[in-house]
Amino acid sequence: MQVQALRNTATAEDVMEVLQQDGCAIVRNLVADSLLDAVYAELKPFIEATKVGGDDFAGYRTQRTGSLVARSQSFHQLALHPLVLDTAAKVLGPYCQKFQLHLTQAIRINPGEPGQALHRDQLVYSPFRFPRGMECELHTMWALTDFTEENGATRVIPGSHKWEDDRTPSPEETVPAAMPKGSVMVFTGSVCHGGGANNSQEPRIGVQVGYNLGWLRQEENQYLAVPPAVARHLPEKLQKLIGYSLGGYALGYFGDVQHPKEALKA
Repeated sequence: MQVQALRNTATAEDVMEVLQQDGCAIVRNLVADSLLDAVYAELKPFIEATKVGGDDFAGYRTQRTGSLVARSQSFHQLALHPLVLDTAAKVLGPYCQKFQLHLTQAIRINPGEPGQALHRDQLVYSPFRFPRGMECELHTMWALTDFTEENGATRVIPGSHKWEDDRTPSPEETVPAAMPKGSVMVFTGSVCHGGGANNSQEPRIGVQVGYNLGWLRQEENQYLAVPPAVARHLPEKLQKLIGYSLGGYALGYFGDVQHPKEALKA
């Protein structure tokens, strides 16, 4: 078993077909290395200043840097990639009027880090359990460096999105999401996965971008990560994605029933 890999000419329908079957898919070489080099150059000072995790799950040799919308203009192209947004619309669209940006995180797994505990990202909403077959999140992991089994490529269990919630995953059931720089793994919030062990001499660097239903709280507080003074200068599409839009009738207004975009007026 392995994570199914698609060409960069794949459509959202192609990705959706694999997600329905496996809960995860790789699209190889989706963006140019030059874009990812620009993203990394803009984020490097923040990554270097980020402390490693403080527990086994976060990783004592892993750095997790957020607020990517505010910190990297080049990153906007990843968050707004048409294939990803079209896929998110197919996965999340049946359950909400609008989906939104859930989290942004650069993850650098440094040499010597053991494998992360296997988990489902949607457990952030625990103890609530979503109905079987209903996806509340869609995530992407962009490879800023080559992802290999040796350097800590994400471990994932294809098909685990169909499991009962109480089934416990085991490392023996996982496969590495190996992919070259410029590729992306797309996976649902219900699929079991975890960061791999880095047994190499170099860091493994990826960027995770998550999307969720517009009526759920975002894991990364986008209004603090991207305050109005910064958000007012973003492209309108990105403004809406981080939350400066209504998730439904009267869902997300402020003040005297004002539309959130009014908060961005200088």
